[in-house]
Amino acid sequence: MAVRGNSIIKGIEINEVIRLLNRAYADEWLAYYQYFIEAKVITGIMKDAAIAELNQHATDELRHANMVADRILQLGGTPLLHPQEWFSHTNCGYEEPKEFDVVAILEDSIKGEQCAISTYSSIADMVKDKDIITYDIVSQILADEVEHEEDLQSLHDDIADFVKDIKNSCNR
Repeated sequence: MAVRGNSIIKGIEINEVIRLLNRAYADEWLAYYQYFIEAKVITGIMKDAAIAELNQHATDELRHANMVADRILQLGGTPLLHPQEWFSHTNCGYEEPKEFDVVAILEDSIKGEQCAISTYSSIADMVKDKDIITYDIVSQILADEVEHEEDLQSLHDDIADFVKDIKNSCNR
């Protein structure tokens, strides 16, 4: 634990920051697995573009888990040590893909990103002007999550437009 580093935290309990970060840590691992498995099972039109996006997001979620774990350790805490703990600490939960088509997978992924945006936005609000290091870390992650949502939504919209155009062409 960084004694001097932690002494700059004002107006918030370090244990509360650790608790919130552990919940985010659980989310990151579950998001990593969600993207990993979705990239394996996805089917349908433009699935190669979706696979590339899902794999990139999985890599980013794993990087986020590392960032959050490092900060938990800096604060003197311990990251969740067992994967079973992820399910009891998660903010966003995990639902296995039930439909493998690209549109359903993208919709599930967008919903997950929206939850992550809410989670990191809430943490940022709580630590702003109280814990600048945690604020910086969650702000970086939040920016990634916003970008992920945009990437997934754009791909989803492109596919929906493509399908609509095909249907219109067939009805002529």
